[in-house]
Amino acid sequence: MSSSSNVTAPTLAKIQSFAFSGLEAVPVTVEVQISNGLPAFLVVGMADKAVGEARERVRAALAAMGLALPPKRILVNLTPADLPKEGAHFDVPIALGLLVAMGVIPSESIINYAAIGEVSLDGRLNPINGVLCAALGAAILDLGLICPKSQGVEARWGHPNIDILAADNLLALLSHFRGEQILTPVSEPQFQEPDYGPDLADVKGMKLGRRVLEIAAAGGHSLLMSGPPGTGKSMLANRLAGILPDLTREEILETSQIHSISGMLQAGRLVTRPPYRAPHHSATLPAIIGGGAKAKPGEVSLAHNGVLFLDELPEFSRSCLESLRQPLETGSVSIARATRHATYPARFQFIAAMNPCRCGYLGDSERACHKAPRCGADYLSRISGPMLDRIDLQVEIRPVSPIEISRAPQGENSETVRKRVCKARERQLKRQGVCNAIALPEEFNLEEDAQSLAEQAAVKMRLSNRAITRLFRVARTIADLDGSNSIRRADIAEALSYRLRGQ
Repeated sequence: MSSSSNVTAPTLAKIQSFAFSGLEAVPVTVEVQISNGLPAFLVVGMADKAVGEARERVRAALAAMGLALPPKRILVNLTPADLPKEGAHFDVPIALGLLVAMGVIPSESIINYAAIGEVSLDGRLNPINGVLCAALGAAILDLGLICPKSQGVEARWGHPNIDILAADNLLALLSHFRGEQILTPVSEPQFQEPDYGPDLADVKGMKLGRRVLEIAAAGGHSLLMSGPPGTGKSMLANRLAGILPDLTREEILETSQIHSISGMLQAGRLVTRPPYRAPHHSATLPAIIGGGAKAKPGEVSLAHNGVLFLDELPEFSRSCLESLRQPLETGSVSIARATRHATYPARFQFIAAMNPCRCGYLGDSERACHKAPRCGADYLSRISGPMLDRIDLQVEIRPVSPIEISRAPQGENSETVRKRVCKARERQLKRQGVCNAIALPEEFNLEEDAQSLAEQAAVKMRLSNRAITRLFRVARTIADLDGSNSIRRADIAEALSYRLRGQ
């Protein structure tokens, strides 16, 4: 009895941490037990290699602080045991659990915290992915969060009222929990001035291109631009995000979570404007959709609430293009792996550009290749009919001569166009609660002659039911930009002119 009363340090310590499934921070309890037996350091609980290697990093970090592990059996258990644990962010909770179990810091000091962070060999806390998601998870559990100092601002964005302990190293945490040197609280972060990107005023002499870009922005529509090289297709696409409305607070948080879990948040700055992603046509399927060994978000998720631009569309692999059909319809993407299943949001505005044929000059009698016009049909056939059917606006961008550009007046800037776009979006949200790109046509008011023209066009152009639905949506956006409560014949006529090659 006397020998047991001399033991002051607890043999078992517990601290909360998180594993990530999609954007969800799944609670994980880190249990550290020190017991009599042959010296060993075991990590159990379906941990991957990076988690298993934590024992060596933590051992070295504690040694750098002048602390040696006791010559006993050390068991670290990560529960629930059937949940896969990945990443080095379990280093900090394991280290803190050891410090409690060794009696170095009091057990009650970590009761009200979850911990996340990677430990270097000298005890420094290195930045990791997913701090924002972890902060949101900690807020749900009514816990504070311990994280690397460089990510304290990112954690603070998760919830304004939870306690954030952002430390440079383990020694700073040790001093804090002993009451020797209290860590400085993380101050309330401020939103930065938004970056609207390239200005639409730079685009001169492209009346059609500017018009379809505004329609696409106003209704959230997908857009395909076809035309010879150098006609300004990419320049137009680069300016779409700048005329989109600002993200709402909910969209900012959700978009920033995706970028946090991908390690792409810069200095704790949230994503406050619609993101713009433009992957190269050599990108692989996991890079576009997401996946890999750890089921990470792909370009479609990184473009969530923003723009995904695919230049040289037919040059992308068929599997990449066909994989876009699910997120275009559902706004999310599911990634299945042997040990886990993750779902990421992927509601983006799809913009694509392509040359009319491989050489790029179909229709130009002087520069077209000898295979014209067959080469144009062959090139377009790389994109499946169902994929083309899902694109709302399909236009041909014709080249503008240098003389026309020099004589063209200065175009409206992005701010002016953005105001019209925002006004049209407000009409849509007030009328049906969502933007026109995903609204049901039954909610639209069509004038009788507009309905008649749409029916005639459907027969003559052999439009599918999906294409007709998208026709009505585009026409509704055109009417919104004009301030009309109903879809008129002129709105249908203009929408029909944006169906490339009878699609």
